[in-house]
Amino acid sequence: MLAFFLLVCFGLSGCSAEGLKTTGYIPVTHVVDGDTIDVKLNGEEETVRLLLVDTPETVHPQKPIQPFGPKAHRFMVELLKGEKVKLEIGEDPRGKYDRLLAYVYTEDGEMVNELLLRKGLARVAYVYPPDTKYVEEFRAIEEKARKNNRGIWSIEGYVTDHGFERTEQCRIKGNINSDGEHIYHVPGDPYYEETKAEAYFCTKKAAQAAGFRAPHY
Repeated sequence: MLAFFLLVCFGLSGCSAEGLKTTGYIPVTHVVDGDTIDVKLNGEEETVRLLLVDTPETVHPQKPIQPFGPKAHRFMVELLKGEKVKLEIGEDPRGKYDRLLAYVYTEDGEMVNELLLRKGLARVAYVYPPDTKYVEEFRAIEEKARKNNRGIWSIEGYVTDHGFERTEQCRIKGNINSDGEHIYHVPGDPYYEETKAEAYFCTKKAAQAAGFRAPHY
């Protein structure tokens, strides 16, 4: 019955995603950030928010770029740009921002939500019934990444129950200048104090891994 519904649904350009449990493989049109993508579904572009995971911010209008946010975004671009994905849509299909809520699968059958957790690029978050299907598996994966100090877990005190927080130990400032260059400044640099921080890093290596370079003086 589901297969019949999918066949009918994909033949209709105006068919709604509501009522759909899984999709066929559909094209990714844009990677928004580490936990959000745009796809083409039934002839319409839909924004998809990955269920049960949260990555550091890169595009939030009221927050600076957070450590490991650019790395999570870059991982998603490398994984999904020009590719197709399958969606397992949540029991509550849309969040408060009208985005589809889903578990996302690559054509190799890997769940993207899990991959982000394994690499230490996301935390388990936004656990709201009835969409808790994989939460226990996700927490086990998250705990393994935490014990191995992967990604976001390498910064003490960075991951909290409420999101990601800058710690005083992470004082290297990442700034994006007017030319779009990503530059980091360490304490003691000539322009450190007046530099607007759009990301904070604990080490130069972490800043470089996120795509920031040292300033040219």
